[in-house]
Amino acid sequence: MSFAKKVSKGVLTAALGFSLMGGGTYAYFSDTVETQNTFAAGTLDLAVNPEVVVNVENIKPGDEIQREFTLENNGTLDIYKVLLGTSYTVDDAILNGAANADDMAKHIKVTIMYNQGSAYSPVVETSLYELKDQTPDLTAMNTFVGSEVVPDGIPAGGKEKIMVLFEFVDNGEDQNEFQGDALQVNWTFNAEQGEGTLHE
Repeated sequence: MSFAKKVSKGVLTAALGFSLMGGGTYAYFSDTVETQNTFAAGTLDLAVNPEVVVNVENIKPGDEIQREFTLENNGTLDIYKVLLGTSYTVDDAILNGAANADDMAKHIKVTIMYNQGSAYSPVVETSLYELKDQTPDLTAMNTFVGSEVVPDGIPAGGKEKIMVLFEFVDNGEDQNEFQGDALQVNWTFNAEQGEGTLHE
């Protein structure tokens, strides 16, 4: 056999070996399974009942207005906190040809209390004027009632009673400048979730 035939025979043998090796890498068992997974987000759904907390006319220094309302969690997630935002406008009556130099909201004391079954605990006690720059958590208790811990927030499906007391503070001085004035107060209740949890 000539040298050329020996070389070509060797090349063919090597090529056949490589093709068998290459073909062999695809000869294995396999199996496939598919899973269907779902991530469904919960809901935060805060309601205030009644929607109008206070609507009173003809108040005078020394008057107090007490109202109770309920915060309801109609969602599927626990509410960790309910932050109160306050804004207001003053409708100044013009007396003796001039508007008031003072802000009537500085003379309205606001006390917000959280119901603890048989008693109320103050959450906020300030003037309406100062409250507009605050965002108190109306459910921030985290205290003991008897032997039971009262957690912050509102659980899903739960309700919390809140009582508010407005007082037109009589400062013992001439407050005639507020005659005929009106305050339009807007409250915004912002519900927030708690921290994330590990689902095992």
